[in-house]
Amino acid sequence: MDTVNLAEKLALVNAPWQPHIVGALNGQHVKLAKLEGTFVWHHHAQEDELFLVLSGHLDMEFRDRTVPVAAGEFIIVPRGVEHRPVAAPGTEVLLFEPIGTLNTGNVENERTVRNLETL
Repeated sequence: MDTVNLAEKLALVNAPWQPHIVGALNGQHVKLAKLEGTFVWHHHAQEDELFLVLSGHLDMEFRDRTVPVAAGEFIIVPRGVEHRPVAAPGTEVLLFEPIGTLNTGNVENERTVRNLETL
């Protein structure tokens, strides 16, 4: 039972779109990631996702609208909803999602991260 310093952990994340595990509770992972640019359209059939923007700015694109998410705000993407994160340079997020959730959901490509590093 130790505290987690988010700034220290984020300093260990080098590449965008590479989530790292920083905690686990009740079948959920707490992850940190740096985001930059446009991700891929995808959905998660069984998992809801929470994106808490720690710094920078995130636009969460849905097929019918775009929701801006500023630092200090979060958005929950319900399971089954197709979405595409688009992040300004320097955006850092905390993710909260069920253990085993793939970052690319139903899409498998070069951005899929199967084995997440724990910081």
